[in-house]
Formats: sequence, structure tokens, C-alpha cells
Amino acid sequence: MSERRDHKIKRLKMRSMRRGIKEMDIILSHFASNRLEDMTLYQLSNYDLFTLENDHDLYAWIIGTAKPPQKFSSLVNEILAHLKIL
Repeated sequence: MSERRDHKIKRLKMRSMRRGIKEMDIILSHFASNRLEDMTLYQLSNYDLFTLENDHDLYAWIIGTAKPPQKFSSLVNEILAHLKIL
């Protein structure tokens, strides 16, 4: 049985707010509240996998001290673009 879209979005929003690093709480909670509703199921699944990664890795990808894996490159770019409009 697959998870309902609205439940998945709520779960991902919660996971975005409850990170291990406060900076990632702020970055991902803003991104999630503004972007998840408009994502396709594929994009939501990719974001789900992204949020399972270690916060220190995520933060390094966002601030540019490490290159994200190819599967997350476009998502990291989208998060960075979202940060620029804040």
C-alpha cells in the first residue's frame, strides 16, 4: 500500500523541521513549506531520500564545501535558488 500524497508531504515537512543541525532545520523547513506541495511524486520521493542523508553532508552540499551526489544535484540547486529569494 502506498502512502497518500498529503501524508507524505506532512511527513516530509516534519522531517524537514526536525533535523540534527539548526541550520538545516531552518533551510529545509522553509524550502519544504514553500515547495513540497508543487513537487511531482518523483520529486517528493527524491526529497524523501535526500532527507535521510546525514545533516553534515547536507549542509556541506548546501554551502558548497562538498559536491552532492548526482541524484541530488538538481534538488540542491533548487534549494539554493530558494535560499536566494528569502
